[in-house]
Amino acid sequence: MGKEVVNKQVLFKDYIEGVPKESDMELKSSTIALEVKEGTQDVLLKNLYLSCDPYMRGRMRNFHNSYIPPFAPGSVLQGFVVAKVILSDHPDFKEGDLVSGMSGWEEYSIIPKGKNLTKITRTDLPLSYFVGILGMPGITAYAGFFEVCSPKKGEHVFVSAASGAVGQLVGQFAKLMGCYVVGSAGSKEKVDLLKNKQGFDNAFNYKEEHDLNATLQRHFPEGIDIYFDNVGGSMLDAALVNMKVHGRIAVCGVISQNSFQNAQAIHNINMVIPKRIRLEGFLQSDYAHLYPQFLENVINYIKERKITYIEDVAEGLENAPAAFVGLFHGKNLGKQVVHISDE
Repeated sequence: MGKEVVNKQVLFKDYIEGVPKESDMELKSSTIALEVKEGTQDVLLKNLYLSCDPYMRGRMRNFHNSYIPPFAPGSVLQGFVVAKVILSDHPDFKEGDLVSGMSGWEEYSIIPKGKNLTKITRTDLPLSYFVGILGMPGITAYAGFFEVCSPKKGEHVFVSAASGAVGQLVGQFAKLMGCYVVGSAGSKEKVDLLKNKQGFDNAFNYKEEHDLNATLQRHFPEGIDIYFDNVGGSMLDAALVNMKVHGRIAVCGVISQNSFQNAQAIHNINMVIPKRIRLEGFLQSDYAHLYPQFLENVINYIKERKITYIEDVAEGLENAPAAFVGLFHGKNLGKQVVHISDE
């Protein structure tokens, strides 16, 4: 039997309604044997970075009809990670390999049959990028903008939650396409970063705007061609009024609608018909086949300094619950990552 070590874990207590709280999670310690059984194709990981993502709130509800099942009460939370292979019975992975994939919010994880793990071969970039710009948020932004929105040079693009993990990339992809881009964010600091560091043509603090319809009219007097929606609610409602004929809306997230019980009604959906708006929800998993093309293109953008990516890194697994909860209060500045351990 392999050596047993302490394994700190973040457990999910029970189903929630509304915004997650730190008290919905619990830090505990267990033990794990550093071994994998022969013939299982299992892989033992040491987790290095984990990703805090808004979609995880949906998995905290007692709702079983979504694209991904809810967390089981009492289980270890799961999310995207970067990890190092400690032991492997899988032919595609060996000790010392760096991988990305879905794993537990814990120090060590056993991944049955190495399911959904991807080997990281580029070591000339920060490892945390593989749960951000080169991971799920990156392919979400890339596929959502280029495939769902079908952008054309010179079009007018609006991005909500524009300083977040996905939004900051969408805006920069749009600028690379030669579009005019405006973003919304929740603080002066975030607005300044969008305009001064990430090349947005303009940005506004939605918390200081009392009439979102008028705000969008001010920024887009001729209307919006593309709205990349990360928040839903009143922002989507205002965007519908300001869309151009044949505008496109990619619905990526609805973080403003914290539960089905208090979700904000969409009053302007009737605008979809006379304006012939195409409104489409999507999942990044639908575009997994684009990942090699995405990776090559975005790595080139990074190397050529055509894209700036901002991360907010929390230190230690014990701080993961606070970092996750902070997403729903706008506390993160850029992509929220938790650093668990060094390689």
